[in-house]
Amino acid sequence: MKTKGGKIKRILKYLFVYVPALFFLFSIFWIVVLKWVPVYVTPLMVIRSVEYIGDDNFDTRKSWRSLDKISKNMVMAVIASEDNKFMEHNGFDWEAIDKAIDYNKRGRKIRGASTISQQTAKNVFLFPSRTWLRKGLEAYFTFGIELVWGKERIMEVYLNVAEMGRGIYGAEAAARELFGKSASALSEREAALIAAALPNPMRRNAGNPTGYLSYRASRIQNLMYKIEMPEFIKNRKVKKKN
Repeated sequence: MKTKGGKIKRILKYLFVYVPALFFLFSIFWIVVLKWVPVYVTPLMVIRSVEYIGDDNFDTRKSWRSLDKISKNMVMAVIASEDNKFMEHNGFDWEAIDKAIDYNKRGRKIRGASTISQQTAKNVFLFPSRTWLRKGLEAYFTFGIELVWGKERIMEVYLNVAEMGRGIYGAEAAARELFGKSASALSEREAALIAAALPNPMRRNAGNPTGYLSYRASRIQNLMYKIEMPEFIKNRKVKKKN
């Protein structure tokens, strides 16, 4: 005869052994597959589509492009704007995290604690939220993509899924919608403007910049010259696309 205690043990075993094991195996499979397969849909894209149901003026624009079809200027602009130490860290900028914690204790917030790797993990695998569970999963997936994908693939995915305007995802769609050209042809200034809008792309328009956005883009441009170019784009020729 099965006891109540036996049932509880089985339930606990499923919850704390089988479920975590299945999640681990599935997540590793997911990460490995996306090292090679383009990411066409993200949780944020789904959320935005639901938010704007009934809005005839809202349209999702995205177009996957391999990194060799995206301007080097775009790569350097997002590193300068979002993650100066992209090539140095293992997914986490601990110095920036410490500063953010210190500022938050004083009731102030700064942008920049989240690396490109963390943003990519969040965009691809998770729904936006401010819970500790989401933060923990973000750290888990960040470690996974750093280990399996590497920097070049992380940058490629980031530049294809990042929200860069209202309904605009990725460098190719942003270049087409905002500047009427392909991502491979983006100038330093255009790339810097797109990067400057990234903290709040729903409100900032890189194609029609305010004085503040233009000023911020100029600062990004200056920083682009001071950051060492990653080896994976240094000697690469960008394939032009009309």
